[in-house]
Amino acid sequence: MLELLTGTGLATAAGLNAYIPLMVVGLLARYTNLITLPGPWQWLGNGWVLLILAVLLAIEFVADKIPAVDSVNDVVQTFVRPTAGGMAFAAGSGSETVTVSNPADLFTQKMWIPIVIGVLISLTVHGTKAAARPALNLATVGVAAPVVSTIEDTASIGLSLVAIIIPFLVILGVGLLILLAVVAARKRRERRERRAAARVLSRK
Repeated sequence: MLELLTGTGLATAAGLNAYIPLMVVGLLARYTNLITLPGPWQWLGNGWVLLILAVLLAIEFVADKIPAVDSVNDVVQTFVRPTAGGMAFAAGSGSETVTVSNPADLFTQKMWIPIVIGVLISLTVHGTKAAARPALNLATVGVAAPVVSTIEDTASIGLSLVAIIIPFLVILGVGLLILLAVVAARKRRERRERRAAARVLSRK
């Protein structure tokens, strides 16, 4: 089901940055024929909504690249990103796109189902991101913050566009994010083990 891949890609992107997938959907719906939003979500293409999203995106863009501030931002975004993920999944999976001409009834009539799915996907991605960032900042003395944040923003934009235009590639994108999360978790565990071993040696 391509609409499921579209929703998954947008919800995953929202877990990285709440506002990018909503802006991508809104802009493409307003200015192109790549996506036609269903009735309940057509407000995403409203000019004022896009302006508000742009302002919020600018604030997060800066905050997420400053060490320590990024962790505070992640706490705030614990509520925002899953909400945006639910909205993005529901809007994207219920839309007609260049690859989906007749979205499944599951995504167009029972709106709470795609919203819940999107919330859970985005919350998982956000939780992984929020847990990894403090460790990266500590290990690199804050140098990693702007670099990693820029990579996350780029990934969010790419996933959002791919989800709408070439949803098959969402599988590859999500798989790559999972691989990176596993690698990051393994490195954090190794660092903790090294620090524990160093403390034991210092006591001898």
